[in-house]
Amino acid sequence: MTTYTKYLTFNTRQEHEYINITLEVAEAIEESGVKDGLVYVGSMHITSSVYINDAEDGLLQDIETWLEKLAPARPDYKHHRTGETNGDAHLKNLIMGHSVTCPITRGRLDFGPWQQIYYAEFDGQRPKRLIIKVMGE
Repeated sequence: MTTYTKYLTFNTRQEHEYINITLEVAEAIEESGVKDGLVYVGSMHITSSVYINDAEDGLLQDIETWLEKLAPARPDYKHHRTGETNGDAHLKNLIMGHSVTCPITRGRLDFGPWQQIYYAEFDGQRPKRLIIKVMGE
């Protein structure tokens, strides 16, 4: 079995950002030489997420609105007693998840027609890392 690891670093301009990383993941698969296997894509931080969905601007806005309803930015989170002010970002990570595992077939992501991989940042404007781990033959 072959394994290949690649790291990406993001330093978003905004506190919340949704970045389509499908091409970067596909490049890592190509660099790995794996033809049949799996790729794991995971945020290495607890205030950002990785998820799969459609690449449609309206949907991205809907996701942001939905997350703000479920985990709104507000001053009364107990986590803020630590001096941090990102309690909502931690909750958004729990809702969206921190990683995805995707199939590789014939050296490519084996996705449905609209599936894309996104990195979602909920506490940005500082460097954050993501890991891409390709495994297979």
